[in-house]
Amino acid sequence: MNPKELRKDIPLLENYVYLDAASTTPTPRPVVEAMDKYYYEYNANTGRGAYSLAVKATEKLEEARKKIADFVNAQAEEIIFTKNTTESINLVATGLTFEKGDSIIVPNIEHHSNFLPWLKLRKKEGVNIKIIKADKNGIIDPGRVEEAVDENTKLITVTHVSNAIGSVQDIKEIGRIAEENNILFMVDAAQSFGHMKVDVKKFKADFIAFPGHKGALGPVGTGFLYCNIQSVDELEPPNLGGGTVIDVLEDQFKLEEPPRRFEAGTLNIAGFIGLGRAIDYLKRIGMDKIEKHGKDLTRRLYESLTEINTLECYGDPKNIYGIVSFNIDNINPDDVARMLDEMAWICVRSGHHCAIPAMRHLGVHEKGGTVRASIHYYNILEDIEILTETINEIAKMGSVK
Repeated sequence: MNPKELRKDIPLLENYVYLDAASTTPTPRPVVEAMDKYYYEYNANTGRGAYSLAVKATEKLEEARKKIADFVNAQAEEIIFTKNTTESINLVATGLTFEKGDSIIVPNIEHHSNFLPWLKLRKKEGVNIKIIKADKNGIIDPGRVEEAVDENTKLITVTHVSNAIGSVQDIKEIGRIAEENNILFMVDAAQSFGHMKVDVKKFKADFIAFPGHKGALGPVGTGFLYCNIQSVDELEPPNLGGGTVIDVLEDQFKLEEPPRRFEAGTLNIAGFIGLGRAIDYLKRIGMDKIEKHGKDLTRRLYESLTEINTLECYGDPKNIYGIVSFNIDNINPDDVARMLDEMAWICVRSGHHCAIPAMRHLGVHEKGGTVRASIHYYNILEDIEILTETINEIAKMGSVK
């Protein structure tokens, strides 16, 4: 399947130049159809009944879990369903036991979802948060991570690909540092999953937070946490209730085996069945093709934009993937985004991208952040050309001012 064939499955692309994959991706027809099939043919709760519809719904949900596990080289019991990457990270932050004096290593360019939960622990539990500064291109030096390790370090957490500027981190090397020092390691894979191959074993991570609605082309309201089976006993379920226990007495209870002990209440059943279908869809395209297309298009996007004299792009073009963040002189990023929409129905993100520390690090916080164009396999060269032409027009307006 080539990008133009994929576009036929996404009606939204007939009217819009959609360049906001880092926020969410439009959902292909086969994914929506898989969800519709659940609602129309076997709409029942999972793990709750012995009648045939409930059994089928449970089978389909667990089939999706197995597809996801295989896709990232994990075991099914290592996949915990959540609403999104944010919930997955918070599950770890609230589920791990921290003591006063423990330390956590986190970079300064993280999405708020991989920053705020750890800052909260500083205030609540007296945990020492060691913040590692990225270089001017948003790249984390693993050597600085290693220097920050001490006898009290309990967790290292880092994003794989920055949602702010697309910088790709050396996850494998940071994972090696964590493993050699017997430190728990967490990865935020929000901007890499579905864009490139993610093998949880190669990352050497204990926990990896994934979205369903970004690179995976799945529905909103879906995500999952990979929890290494060897680390699962480190986590306490933050929520308890239906589906999380095997037995309950008046003074005690026995938890279900993972992952169900972490999945309290009714899940987004249709959503996860849709995510399973999205995994099939990605495999049909081929992850090698998706990754190559993403690299090529990112390079073309960066090169096209940097030809505009009054425009500044951020990040090292040799080390960004899927995202190009930029600003036009004298024009607020929100104004640029609105003009792109009004002039050519181009969808991009503007602002601080839920990464205010990263914006301060780049020196663009006072400018209102950046404009961010982000791509996926459905994007084509014509999208880049339309964006560049329209940006050129906007830049000329700014120079007139």
